Amino acid sequence: MTARRLRLHGLQRNLLLLPMLSVVVAAIIALPGVGAQPSAGATRSPFSEASRRVTFVNHMHETIWVAASPGKAPAQLTVTGWKLPAGKQLTITVPNHWNGRFWGRTGCHFDAAGKGSCQTGDCNHQFQCQGYGAIPATLAEYNLDSWDHLDFYDVSMVDGSNLPMYINSTGGRGKDPISANGCVPAGCTKAVACPQVLQFRVGGALVGCLSACSRFETDQYCCRGKYSSRSACNPKRWPVDYAKVFKRAEPYAYSYADDDATSTFACYGACDYRITFGLTPTAGKPSTGAR
Repeated sequence: MTARRLRLHGLQRNLLLLPMLSVVVAAIIALPGVGAQPSAGATRSPFSEASRRVTFVNHMHETIWVAASPGKAPAQLTVTGWKLPAGKQLTITVPNHWNGRFWGRTGCHFDAAGKGSCQTGDCNHQFQCQGYGAIPATLAEYNLDSWDHLDFYDVSMVDGSNLPMYINSTGGRGKDPISANGCVPAGCTKAVACPQVLQFRVGGALVGCLSACSRFETDQYCCRGKYSSRSACNPKRWPVDYAKVFKRAEPYAYSYADDDATSTFACYGACDYRITFGLTPTAGKPSTGAR
């Protein structure tokens, strides 16, 4: 059983568990511009009743096969797999109220019937995903038009990382907390400096970094059992604080199951999104060696 099966996503837990609701409320209050007028040019309902446009941008040197979980009826995606060559972008439409995730697959090969495999993020050997992908994979998680007409979203590396990723909101109300280059006040998007014990290799090549939970499967690293409470699940008390490995690489992302305070974001209004695969640019060059 993987870590992802043992844990509700951060945004889902915030909505379903009352002790977590205060974290989300605090995040909403802190969001600049909530309650202000919509951005100029916004034509859709301020209550997010329309579909969303999500643009994927590939700043990596390699082709990425973007994947999505279908979600639950009636807000489901009928297409859940896309090929995204290096340096390219593509835009899809997502229905309102969709609750699901996106991720990038790497090292994929598919035949004309859409059957094949990927080194990371594989969807049961299918180009079009029917569920969740294999770990490790960096996730973009969404719950659209959820509590009080807010979209909740996050980047999660709770099950590890296979690609650098950051999310920007476009349109809607409020200031985007992440810069166009993947930075927040705490830092920018960098490659994961993966410890040897967490390295995920295929044919000797490093292709991903596992989380401590998925690697060791202990209650302490997975925040379960006697470590299930927020106070008990403290990475500083772990045998090794592996959460900081991921937080240093992407300071806005979930680094372990209870990393809510700095990792859940909200958007209100006619929100669209841009999901970028790549590091913060340093010299105008594509990202490389990012795991």
